[in-house]
Amino acid sequence: MQIAFLGLGKMGSAIAGLLLDKGHSLTVWNRTAAAAKPLTDRGAKSAETPVAAVQSADIVFTMLTDDSAAESVLFDQGTLAAIRANAIHISLSTISVALAERLEAAHAERKQRFLSVPVFGRPNVAAESKLWLAIAGDSAVIEEALPLLASISRGHTIIGTRPSQANAAKVAGNFMITSIIASLAEAFTVAESHGIDPAIFLETVNSALFQSAFVSNYGKFMIDPPENPGATIKLGAKDTRLFREAAQSTQTPTPLGDLYQQHMQAAIAAGRGDDDWAAGYLSQTRAEAKS
Repeated sequence: MQIAFLGLGKMGSAIAGLLLDKGHSLTVWNRTAAAAKPLTDRGAKSAETPVAAVQSADIVFTMLTDDSAAESVLFDQGTLAAIRANAIHISLSTISVALAERLEAAHAERKQRFLSVPVFGRPNVAAESKLWLAIAGDSAVIEEALPLLASISRGHTIIGTRPSQANAAKVAGNFMITSIIASLAEAFTVAESHGIDPAIFLETVNSALFQSAFVSNYGKFMIDPPENPGATIKLGAKDTRLFREAAQSTQTPTPLGDLYQQHMQAAIAAGRGDDDWAAGYLSQTRAEAKS
């Protein structure tokens, strides 16, 4: 099986590395060619263009930053047209519902097969093969791809038969992450105003109420921000925008999503856009409490 992998950021590099670990033949491409070197040192082939990467591939993975990057690579650069008939394109990216629908139509027109498989987890989780996958598309294509997808994840949920359904589930899930971050940030700020150490508060409420590794980890990111953020405020703002756009397409109100978007835009305006998603949200909350 010939596999092409387009997009070697933190997430893409981790997942492509897992595929190499499983002994798959892998051709990789990234806009910045240097990102491919750790993988080519381990046996991957590097293509100069995304078109060259996909031309003989049976399966094409994409892990691209956003809609703009996906549209540029797949449509503007002619990559989608270069994928051979009956090959499977697996989009791992967090993209909009609208773009997923456009990709589904374009692949069907060319007799290519398409799955949306956005992932839940940060890059360190990806490197440990512990991502959770949201999968949507034709059931026969899913069945064919599942053994390969199992090698890069701890599990999956089949969302539906329309690829865009997985993208809707992903942005809704990321909205819930933001909700947890926002509630922790506000609670920490109030606790601090009463002289309570945030670490003590986190231990108390998580032990008493949630017993959640997720709450514990994001709380710790807030208290002790990682040196190299796995997800930034800018990324959180993008995901919240995609959630709101998905809701708007079905005329569904999102009052909390609207509030979170305003808060993150204020954080970006204050120069916190590249801060860790959770830590930056807390910093903005603290700043607003003092203003």
